[in-house]
Amino acid sequence: MSKVHFISLGCPKNRVDAEHMLGIALEEGHALVDTPEKSDVIVVNTCSFIGEAKKESIETILRMGEIKKQTGQKLIVTGCLAQRYSKELEVEMPEVDNFLGTSDFTEVSKTLASNISSGFVPFSQLKKTPVSLKEREESSLSRNLVSHELRYLANYDLPRVNSMPKYTAYIKISEGCDNACAFCIIPKLRGKQRSRKIEDIVAEAKKLAQKGVVEISLIAQDLTAYGHDIEGRPTLAQLLNALALVPGVRWVRCMYAYPRSLSQDLMQALATGKNTLPYLDMPVQHGSNHVLRKMRRGKGQERLTELLLMLRSKVSHLVMRSTVMVGFPGEEENHFQELMDFINDIRFERLGVFKYSDEEDTAAFSFDEKVSYKNKRARFDKLMRRQKKIHKEKLKSMVGEIHEAIVEGVSEEHPLLVKGRLWSQAPDIDGFTYLSSSRPLSEGQIVHVRIQDVHEYDLVAEVLEDDDKNIKHSIPFEIRK
Repeated sequence: MSKVHFISLGCPKNRVDAEHMLGIALEEGHALVDTPEKSDVIVVNTCSFIGEAKKESIETILRMGEIKKQTGQKLIVTGCLAQRYSKELEVEMPEVDNFLGTSDFTEVSKTLASNISSGFVPFSQLKKTPVSLKEREESSLSRNLVSHELRYLANYDLPRVNSMPKYTAYIKISEGCDNACAFCIIPKLRGKQRSRKIEDIVAEAKKLAQKGVVEISLIAQDLTAYGHDIEGRPTLAQLLNALALVPGVRWVRCMYAYPRSLSQDLMQALATGKNTLPYLDMPVQHGSNHVLRKMRRGKGQERLTELLLMLRSKVSHLVMRSTVMVGFPGEEENHFQELMDFINDIRFERLGVFKYSDEEDTAAFSFDEKVSYKNKRARFDKLMRRQKKIHKEKLKSMVGEIHEAIVEGVSEEHPLLVKGRLWSQAPDIDGFTYLSSSRPLSEGQIVHVRIQDVHEYDLVAEVLEDDDKNIKHSIPFEIRK
């Protein structure tokens, strides 16, 4: 049995794949170690969504290759970068023993079966032994386990180790994507949409709850398309209603929703569900009709604005997170100003901004009218300054309110304070709330807090006693009780 070190890069959807690999490794008797130097096998689960992600993945592989050069571990590369560039990587990275694609992560069991590197020229000998391109290609053939049949879909009984704190977890409700956004490579890396059945997802939620998980974040490439591809065509709203019945799950959050449609049933679930948070992550990408059409994004700006304002009117305490892109080919100053106006109108509570990355194998790669990096950077900075102001105004308006929060443990920066998150702060991406309390608090405990102060991105709050009469007014569920 091997000692294995895992590194997972990129989004939570990629993270869940890595968690399954962790589970498979443990079930087969391998041991997990926290540093690559102590391992027999290093597994790097990669991302290649945009240029910066590819760069991080490649740098990580090379860094692990340097460690392998000294100590001789196996090095396995999995995930999106392997799926996208396996042939090139075989030639350019002889230090890698095996490549696994996005539908092959369960095959990690085969690659862990031996801690002996495969028989190509070792990385440590490359400078000593000249290797021709042909020899490198021939030596790599047995290393490529990447399948281009992108059909695999994990279910609840596939081994999995939750790598998040024990009280929170992601559940991937579908794999793949049926959209054709001009800038996006994901359908080619993940395949067509494959939804899980509601009962399978509920079974996983119950399993997680039995292990202490109280907060679940639903993820997919396209959350709102959930179920259209399977028998019975279940909906996201029906899934949320089913998850409301899982004992122990207090919060359910929706991430990565595509703005194709928001049914009345979904709005109702967000507004009234027993444990469904009024939180929706919906990447809108832009606010200009011209750019949205070039992006192949379905809805125009007017319909998108109408949809989001309707959502705000129907769901009390709604928190909307979104992402937008600046510098898409053909985006001119007037189009960027339309995006700024859109952001001013909707006033997202959370907003991520990306600079367009020119990715081969996407439709946008061949588009003319490329925007210079200088202009992309200037637009990025201007939009971030505007959103920072909106965010600060939103936080200030919360002072004095009472909210539910989850305890995360003692703060690394403030040893006299406890770090937590409001229900409106998704793990890893939405900041923290620093808590003062007159009683001991435990990790994963959900408490009621009064907001006292705001920082640039974080909040400060006091924890209320359980018998405080103001608890009945706590957000987000006070009107649902």
